[in-house]
Amino acid sequence: MFAHRRYLPSIPALLAFEAAARLGSATAAAQELSLTQSAISRQLKTLEDQIGAQLFARQGRALVLTPVGRSYVGQVRDVLHRLGSASVAAGANPEGGALNLAILPAFGMHWLAPRLADFAGAHPEVTVNLSTRLAPFDFRTQPFDAAIHFGRRDWPGADYLPLMPETVVAVAAPGLVPEEAAPADLRALPLLHLDTRPRAWARWCAAHDIPAPSAPGMVFDQFSTMAQAAIHGLGVALLPTFVAAPHLESGALVPAAGRGGQSIGDYYLVWPADRPAPPSLRSFRAWILTQLPRD
Repeated sequence: MFAHRRYLPSIPALLAFEAAARLGSATAAAQELSLTQSAISRQLKTLEDQIGAQLFARQGRALVLTPVGRSYVGQVRDVLHRLGSASVAAGANPEGGALNLAILPAFGMHWLAPRLADFAGAHPEVTVNLSTRLAPFDFRTQPFDAAIHFGRRDWPGADYLPLMPETVVAVAAPGLVPEEAAPADLRALPLLHLDTRPRAWARWCAAHDIPAPSAPGMVFDQFSTMAQAAIHGLGVALLPTFVAAPHLESGALVPAAGRGGQSIGDYYLVWPADRPAPPSLRSFRAWILTQLPRD
C-alpha cells in the first residue's frame, strides 16, 4: 500500500491537468479529450482540492500555470509516460518482464549465477536483475520481487520456498594442516569466522565431540573474502560446499579434517505475501525447483 494513498489523483484528473497545462484552456483540453468544458473544470478543481495547492491562475478564459503547477506538470507527464510504456510492455509480453531479485553474495555467485543460463534459455521472455542484500528488508519500500534468504522462516510478511540446507566443510591451504589431521588438531590453528555465523565453529566442534575453540580469530563479512584468506594460509575456514567446491577442485584448498555438517539454517526463496506474484516470479519459482538437489 502506498504511504500517501489519499494524495493519489485519478488518471482522468491527471490527463485533464496535463492537457489544460499544455493547451492553456479548459475548452481546448475538453476538445482534445472529447469531454465537456465543465467536465475538465470539475477535474481540475478536484485535483487542486486533493493535493491542496492552486495549479492554475485564471486570466479570462486562459489558464496559466502557477509555480507549483509548472513543477507538478513535469512530474505528471513523466508518470503518465512511464505508466503508458509499462502498459504497452505488459500487453506485448504478458508472461515476461523483469524479475528483480535480491541475493546473498556467496549463494548468488557460486550457486545461482552458474545456473542462470539454463533459466535464460528456458525463459527468454524474463530478464533477471540481481542486487546484493545481506539482511531482510521491507518489500513495501524496496524495488524487489523476491529475495534469497538464509536462516529460518523469520522474514516478516513473506512467503517461502525452501531451497536447501547449508552444508559446510572445513578447508585450508595445502600445507597448513598436517596430513591425517584429526578434528581436535584444528583447535591449535587459526580459525576464520563469518560475522553472520558466529557459532559455526562451536557447532562443528560439537558435531565432532571436541571442545569449542576459545581463542578468537579473524572475522569476515562474506564467504568469498574468507575463502581467499584461507587460500593464502591465514587459517582454516568453514565454507558452504558450493563455495568450497571450485577451490577444492583446483587444489587451492584442501579438506582440513573431519566430515561436513549442516550449518545453522536453510536457504529460501522469499517474496511479499501481500501481493500477487508477477509472471516472471512464477516462472522463476517453477524453474528453481528443478535445480534443487534431490534426496
